[in-house]
Amino acid sequence: MIQRIAVLGSTGSVGRNTLEVIKAFPHKFCVVGLTTNSRIDILYQQIRDFQPALIAVKDEVAARRLEQRLNLKKYKYKLFVGKEGLKEIVKDKRIDKILLAISGADALLPLLSAIENKKDIALANKEALVMAGRIIIEKAKRNKVKILPVDSEASAIWQCLEGQDKKKLKNIYLTASGGPFRRMQRSQLKDISINRVLKHPRWKMGKKISVDSATLMNKGFEVLEIMSLFNVSLDKIKVVIHPEAIIHSMVEFIDGSILAQLSVTDMRLPIQYALSYPRRLPSKLPAIDFFRLKALHFEKPNLKHFPCLELAYQAGLKMGTMPAVLNAANDISVNAFLEKKLDFVSIPVVIEKVLSRHKNITNPDLENILSADSWARDEAKELIARLDSR
Repeated sequence: MIQRIAVLGSTGSVGRNTLEVIKAFPHKFCVVGLTTNSRIDILYQQIRDFQPALIAVKDEVAARRLEQRLNLKKYKYKLFVGKEGLKEIVKDKRIDKILLAISGADALLPLLSAIENKKDIALANKEALVMAGRIIIEKAKRNKVKILPVDSEASAIWQCLEGQDKKKLKNIYLTASGGPFRRMQRSQLKDISINRVLKHPRWKMGKKISVDSATLMNKGFEVLEIMSLFNVSLDKIKVVIHPEAIIHSMVEFIDGSILAQLSVTDMRLPIQYALSYPRRLPSKLPAIDFFRLKALHFEKPNLKHFPCLELAYQAGLKMGTMPAVLNAANDISVNAFLEKKLDFVSIPVVIEKVLSRHKNITNPDLENILSADSWARDEAKELIARLDSR
């Protein structure tokens, strides 16, 4: 039976890799839905290749431009426009599974809508779980929806825990490549260029996640994501710098046994597993050559040089609305850095100040979380404007 997939965020890196996986297995998967924010040139080509019945474009001007091009081809489709469009597309009964690769906080409401409509979700977005992990997981359980992690580290932990007694879990070792600046001193990072930040040593990613990887905030988000996904306390999650990025994460049990998931650094592998689960499909990607590896290295993260990871742990201790504030303040700070309004080392400075000014709500509902998100964005913008005016 062919599984019908909607790819939300199909024009980003994960979305494009997902379509490569689907294309490799035409007898297993087909595309029924594709969405983008505004990258209609890429989306148009994807539509020609996969001919989905459902399309969503968040940007209204871009949507109308795409509609004109599609009408010239006399192509039959249903187009959803704007923020509400993403929430609407997931209701369609033709969708069996959703690959959610929308970046940032924009993924939260479509994710909740997908869960309410009882769609299993291959989740490549961590910010939604950072913001509202408890609400998402509880809603998924009520609706009997599977949330299948796509991030390589979360996928590794999922695979290692599959079939295991989670009561016997002692620690999770969350691996991180360390980003491009793991050996640099904090004093060397002040005037670092945007181009250098965006050159990740192992993964090809979008600008936002590349910056988050360089600050180690991406790893902090993964810590919070894993707390929700696997119902694990913060003290059991240890971050380990592993520059080769061959071991994607490990789990340790109370008897001292450690299970690890290893593979080449290619996002198509965890994407394929999330789409095919519980089956495993053959892959044409290269395997690890253990005879050429020679050595694997591990070290502790330097929290003084990269304080974003420490800020994520602090938010994890307090929970409530703190993780949502962490995410929002980081989002605004990273955008300011990419727009050359903030230097690299000031990203955690702004985030820390916003967190310190926030009045935490310990058991928030969705409205509280969205309110905290909005407040934190305004607060971060105000702080950055003051720094920029000096």
